[in-house]
Amino acid sequence: MADPTDPRDDLGLPVPLGPLPPRRVVSLVPSLTEAVATTAPGLLVGATDWCSHPADLAVARIGGTKNPDLPGVLALRPDLVIANDEENRRPDLDALRAAGVPVWVTDIRTLDGALRSLDRLLTVACRLPRPAWLDEAEEAWRGVRPVADDLRPATDGPRAIVPIWRRPWMVLGRDTFAGDLLHRLGLHLVHAEHPERYPAVPLPELRAERPELVVLPDEPYRFTAEDGPEAFPGVPVALVSGRHLTWYGPSLAAAPAVLRQAIDHPFVQGESATS
Repeated sequence: MADPTDPRDDLGLPVPLGPLPPRRVVSLVPSLTEAVATTAPGLLVGATDWCSHPADLAVARIGGTKNPDLPGVLALRPDLVIANDEENRRPDLDALRAAGVPVWVTDIRTLDGALRSLDRLLTVACRLPRPAWLDEAEEAWRGVRPVADDLRPATDGPRAIVPIWRRPWMVLGRDTFAGDLLHRLGLHLVHAEHPERYPAVPLPELRAERPELVVLPDEPYRFTAEDGPEAFPGVPVALVSGRHLTWYGPSLAAAPAVLRQAIDHPFVQGESATS
């Protein structure tokens, strides 16, 4: 159980929480939006334009993760703004702090880190009981391929590349949450030891790696059966749910089964690539 007497976020920054639990929360991250809205319906008063879950979420929309409408956020009079160090820009968060708004920043790069961070966000920052879905997520991943402390890539699974963007092509590199999930599922990510977390790699170089599997999520770039697989003729392609691969929240409970189904049933695109 997280310590409610230690109001520091994942970056170790003190968060000036008031004496009462927050009653008006604004989320700047889709996965955190789902986590809070599922745990305490009605607590959120604002979320980004990209916050699509829960499907019936009815709150004020305050722009994107990288370009939030800061006056719009302040107009909602939040007791707390929740954010992520990778998803959100520090100048925006500093501006909210300067305006007197408590900001809680998560920093999530592994599954274990996600489970700890979500527990602290909900029980310390929002002062909510630990939700059942968090226990279900932890149970769902228990026993799924253990990961060594050094997080070296698996060497006995399929050699996989994981594009996350096109034009230019970008892939999962080192130290990423999505990469950790795929590693646990037994994949050997070709770029897991790349110096960059999301390196840009030209398509000819990706092909030259001779991957045994290409994993194409539908976010942040929306890869589909018609957009992406044709770039890797003859290579098995797994089209996966980006929400289950990159979101840390209630979707984690179903993620092992959803991702395993896609990985175990790839298809081969035989057409020539043109871009």
